[in-house]
Amino acid sequence: MAGLNKVVSSYEEALTGLSDDMTIMVGGFGLCGIPEGLINQMVKMGVKGLTAISNNAGVDDFGLGLLLKHRQISTMIASYVGENATFEQQMLSGELNVILTPQGTLAEKIRAGGAGIPAFFTATGYGTPVAEGKETREIKGRHYVLEESLTADFALVRAWKADTMGNLVFRKTAANFNPMMATAGKITVVEAEFIVEPGELDPDHIHTPGIYVDRVIQGKFEKRIEQRTVKAAK
Repeated sequence: MAGLNKVVSSYEEALTGLSDDMTIMVGGFGLCGIPEGLINQMVKMGVKGLTAISNNAGVDDFGLGLLLKHRQISTMIASYVGENATFEQQMLSGELNVILTPQGTLAEKIRAGGAGIPAFFTATGYGTPVAEGKETREIKGRHYVLEESLTADFALVRAWKADTMGNLVFRKTAANFNPMMATAGKITVVEAEFIVEPGELDPDHIHTPGIYVDRVIQGKFEKRIEQRTVKAAK
């Protein structure tokens, strides 16, 4: 982006350069904190052969479930398959390559990628199928698995507030995977609920500095509830 203003005016501009067979990171946990508009734009673009890195794939007719529905994802790196029958069916049929990763390990693989750390040892998964084909090592009497970090061609994240320079604030549980993914993409695109001018965000409350962000777009969100739970009427 030219200058310090990273705001773009259209979803087409926000995803300029995204093409078939790329690796994308998509923030969110279920339907909480997902970049809805950016996902919808990928559906419109028809990009295919994508490797998607996300905690899970939402539900069948919303979020990443739409990309699965249109057969646009070829490989899914995730920690959870539930809530999405399309995801489950494509995985069991062999149509979709799925690399299931323990949730904490997935988070650290992304964080490490953003920090420039190529790999790390973790005890999680040792002695299970997760460790098959990976280097293991005993350190101080405990066994560990070597896990390689993750980066992506595009990181698509959702923020509560962004300023025009790309500084970000995330709100409550919608933070989830978003802050770490913002650091791990070659191109990081942020869909924000609110965009403010520089100086309007409290510096002590900024979660991701703008140096990591390439593009910011004003989002329009449905904010669908994944599982509605209400109190029984008396």
